[in-house]
Amino acid sequence: MPSGQIHDVIVTEGLTKVYSEDGIAVEAVKEIDLSIKPGEFTAIAGPSGSGKTTFLNIISGLDSASEGKVWLDGRLLSDMSGRELSDFRRDNIGFIFQAYNLIPVLSVEENIEYIMLLQGVPAGERHERVMNMLNQLGLEDFADRLPPKLSGGQQQRVAIARAMVAEPVLVLADEPTANLDSKTGGELLDLMRELNQSTGMTFLFSTHDTMIMERASRLVTLKDGRVDSDEIRS
Repeated sequence: MPSGQIHDVIVTEGLTKVYSEDGIAVEAVKEIDLSIKPGEFTAIAGPSGSGKTTFLNIISGLDSASEGKVWLDGRLLSDMSGRELSDFRRDNIGFIFQAYNLIPVLSVEENIEYIMLLQGVPAGERHERVMNMLNQLGLEDFADRLPPKLSGGQQQRVAIARAMVAEPVLVLADEPTANLDSKTGGELLDLMRELNQSTGMTFLFSTHDTMIMERASRLVTLKDGRVDSDEIRS
């Protein structure tokens, strides 16, 4: 790992992704060098086709780079086997998606505790941690409810709880406000920022939503697969 960056949550070096479309090479991500420090609330922004979702997929190990390297919490992703990478992702990354991705036949509590169940966390501890997250998110009365009985904003709160309850190193959010009205989206973003500040957990967003860009403590803008600007805010 590059010296001096051992404590960074994410480090990318020369990250490049090339796809083939109809026999033509298309560079979705081009030689990105980026470091994300613990506790950052960072937005990766840019228009459709700028490479932001591809970048998130690579740093989370859901996709592989054509060239370059990715370190997550000091581990080089390319050194891991498929099973190692799957377990590492489960234990170190929380995901928040625009479509919520909740399991409709499981209750709110069962959805949130699912990752901890895979990790072998005892039932009593799982329940305690789930209820603590629900209390923080104002959903303490919804533990037994099924996702289809919740509003979009409530479902996204459940998704936030699921992403954070296992205390991962990094929370990745891909367009988390896309299916929400502006009021609900703004409230959820403010909630995530409060959780970021109270827990010190690192958040990384992929977005073209101005509400997220305005709230980010760091805004990295991609254009045609490259870093166009990198702005640190207060």
